[in-house]
Amino acid sequence: MVDGIDAWLGLIAASPWALPAMAALVFADAFLVVIPGEAAVTAFGALAVANGTPPLFAVILVAGAAAFCGDLCCYLVGRAVGVERWRWMRGPRVRAALEWARARLERNAAVVLFTARFVPFARLAVNLAAGAARVNPARYLGVAAIAAMAWAAYQAVIGAIVAALVPGGPVVAVIVSIVVAVGIGVGIDLLLARRARRRAAPGVSA
Repeated sequence: MVDGIDAWLGLIAASPWALPAMAALVFADAFLVVIPGEAAVTAFGALAVANGTPPLFAVILVAGAAAFCGDLCCYLVGRAVGVERWRWMRGPRVRAALEWARARLERNAAVVLFTARFVPFARLAVNLAAGAARVNPARYLGVAAIAAMAWAAYQAVIGAIVAALVPGGPVVAVIVSIVVAVGIGVGIDLLLARRARRRAAPGVSA
């Protein structure tokens, strides 16, 4: 069974539609955090080493370009319609994220834009808020492009390292690399949530 899945993964990796499909997931992930964009990039990073195709550099370039395009579209939406036009923007969690993003952007836009790329929900809020706040387009484009490429390299290299270290073929490499990437992401989310609670506690300054 494992051999059959390995063969199936090999066919996917060699398909001319593999990278476009990954790019579509990454692009959609900029708007919908439930889309597994990170997992797709990590999986293809693992396949690049375990299967030899697609090339790792191509995975990084395509994922980075798709991530940048998705973030740019969020920025343009925020710039064109603001952050209150649609009902989902007025939900309590989204409002809290947008207020957080707006406050941070006023202090240090470049750092916030870069780091938010690595945090799914913050990514959406920061890009929308950056557009609504009309952050200088030239400044935004430069930081967003660097952040998108760094994020793509980070996700793909996790998969590549796992595939190089863990025996068992493509299927094992893909599964383990996704678990590792998700674990790192959950760990980052927990650390950020803990930090936010500490800042919100009485007597703790922001």
